[in-house]
Amino acid sequence: MTSPDAAPQFASAALVVIDTQGDVLDGGGFPIPGTSAALPQMRRVLDAFRAAARPIVHIVRLYESDGSNAELFRRQLLADGTQLLIRDTAGSQIAGDLLPDPSAPLDAELLLSGQAQPLGPREVAMYKPRWGAFYGTQLEPHLRDQGISTVVFAGCNFPNCPRTSIYEASERDFRVVVARDALSGLYERGERELEGIGVQLMSADAVADAVTRAGDDPAPADLLRSGAPEPRLH
Repeated sequence: MTSPDAAPQFASAALVVIDTQGDVLDGGGFPIPGTSAALPQMRRVLDAFRAAARPIVHIVRLYESDGSNAELFRRQLLADGTQLLIRDTAGSQIAGDLLPDPSAPLDAELLLSGQAQPLGPREVAMYKPRWGAFYGTQLEPHLRDQGISTVVFAGCNFPNCPRTSIYEASERDFRVVVARDALSGLYERGERELEGIGVQLMSADAVADAVTRAGDDPAPADLLRSGAPEPRLH
């Protein structure tokens, strides 16, 4: 069974939304299957965190057009003209449905300098230079400074950036929740592997309900009844 030490504490939770930008949506320059379909579930969780005045971080990728700040294997791809999250383009912007103010553009200069961009009350964007949201960023101190114990993940393409970020969060002894239907690219074996490191898999509705009820600090059993699957032994 999952250890009580890993059980979510939604009264001290933050939401991290990974790489949900225009180019990865249907019709974008580099569409990732399932990302557009998951937008309503992402919005469901975002609305609950906003209503509860809990912290939200939108993690983004921003590439220079020559690929100079990209991973080694993508540099030539970008230098050849592939439109993938190029800074200051429409495709690099966070999906409008997820923003408190869809008309507010990302400040690429600010983000690439390593600073957080405020988007709303307790809501910011941060740039990550590689797969993991904690690598080369201020995400960990940003969360620690707010007394965060639990990180809820949603966003784009589990096999790459979300998976890396989830493992990084676990390495830093955060309690980790994945909103399974608010994360594109998640598959059954991946779910089993996440459960094997103590990650709680919940539906977007169950996460939203738990955040809403967090003033009562529900016990793990209550969270499981709200929609999280019973943990399995592996």
